[in-house]
Amino acid sequence: MIVKQSVVDVLMFLFERYLGDDDINETVRVSVERERIQPRLEEMGFHNHEINMAFDWLDDLADLQDDRQFVPVKPTSTRIYSDQEKKLIGLENIGFLLFLEQSGILSAETRELILDRVIALGQPLDPEQLKWIIMIVLHTQPGEENALALMEDFIYDESLDYIQ
Repeated sequence: MIVKQSVVDVLMFLFERYLGDDDINETVRVSVERERIQPRLEEMGFHNHEINMAFDWLDDLADLQDDRQFVPVKPTSTRIYSDQEKKLIGLENIGFLLFLEQSGILSAETRELILDRVIALGQPLDPEQLKWIIMIVLHTQPGEENALALMEDFIYDESLDYIQ
C-alpha cells in the first residue's frame, strides 16, 4: 500500500489514470465517476480529505473553464506577483512560469488559470508538483495540445532543462 498525503499526489494519480485521454471534458466525467474512483484511491492509500479536496479542485477547474473568468491582458503587460503568490509558488517556480510564457507555451490566460489553481491548493509547491498542475490545467484547455505535449516533455524527459 502506498501512503500519499498530498492533494497534488491525488491529482497526479487521477491525471495519469483517468485524465490522460484526449477528451477535454474529462474533468466532468471524472467527477461524475467519483463514487467509482474514490474507493480505488483509498485502496492506494490516499486519505479521504485529500481525495475530496482533489475532486473539488477538479470541479472548480471545470467551472473556470466554463466561466472563462480570466480576461487576457495586453502582450506587453508584466505580471506582478502578490506576496501570497510568491510564498506559495516560490521564486524558482515563478521563473519557470515566466520561461514558459516567454517561450509561448503558456498564454496570459493559461498562466492565470494555473495561478488560480495553485492558490486554491493553499500550499507551497515544489517545481515537479507545479509541472503537474500546469499539465492538468493545459489538458483541460481547448487548443493547448502543443503546450501540453511540451509540458509532458518537461515532466518525462529528465534531460530537459530551462534557464532560471
